[in-house]
Amino acid sequence: MLQHNRAAHRRARARGERLVSDPSPVIDDLREESEELDRLVAGLSPGRWTLPTPAPGWTVAHQIAHLVWTDRSALLAVTDADGFRALTDKALAAPHTFVDEGAEEYARLAPADLLARWREGRAALEKALRNGPPGARFPWYGPPMSAASMATARLMETWAHGLDVADAIGVMRPPTARLRHVARLGVRTRDFAHRVHGLTPPADPFRVELRAPDGDLWTYGPEDAGQRVTGPALDFCLLVTRRAHRADLALTAEGPDADRWLDVAQAFAGPPGEGRTPKGDTAR
Repeated sequence: MLQHNRAAHRRARARGERLVSDPSPVIDDLREESEELDRLVAGLSPGRWTLPTPAPGWTVAHQIAHLVWTDRSALLAVTDADGFRALTDKALAAPHTFVDEGAEEYARLAPADLLARWREGRAALEKALRNGPPGARFPWYGPPMSAASMATARLMETWAHGLDVADAIGVMRPPTARLRHVARLGVRTRDFAHRVHGLTPPADPFRVELRAPDGDLWTYGPEDAGQRVTGPALDFCLLVTRRAHRADLALTAEGPDADRWLDVAQAFAGPPGEGRTPKGDTAR
């Protein structure tokens, strides 16, 4: 099906039609991100699955269970719109607890069963995303998403929850070029982040300049924008996934609107939650 999608893009190009973004690269990166986290947890003893993570009340098992639950939600969105609509109704009925409830449901499984469920679910989602018709958009808890956007959101979640797992088991995960997907999503969700905090989004685009793990510069927005955000890509990704407090990150805002954005930035759907408390100079 991957070859089919690429052929479809070539035919559209030949006809002069608007091209739909090929989701294959980000789906490939999602697989790599998932496999890296899989290697971290696959060898853990059952007792280490109960280690607490930085998310209050969540163990390593809860982190993986959350990925199981959200992969299942994404699979429903891609393959069963009515089934996903029913899931959305449940979420709307309990907007502040449905995430924890979903994690708790699967965290009760034995570690081997939980790991098997995660592997099966993410494989099924990958297949569904690759087989989706070009240009299709799928329902989600925010605006409808393309296959590429859905894969990007899943990569963002996998990376963020993987950080919590790594923290719990005392492992350092070096940043990779896959962060470019998280950074781009963080930029694209600027207006959403304002709205979820009850704020009016800024009218003008921002300039964002981020230093990638390999030293390259990732840039977004017009060069002459009056509002700017600069700093390490890793720090920006930690901010938009709310895995670190702004006070502990080397991000600089120029302009009052950009400064306010760094206080509310959020790349994931749903309520913002309380976020992480500042650690101070000893964390750096």
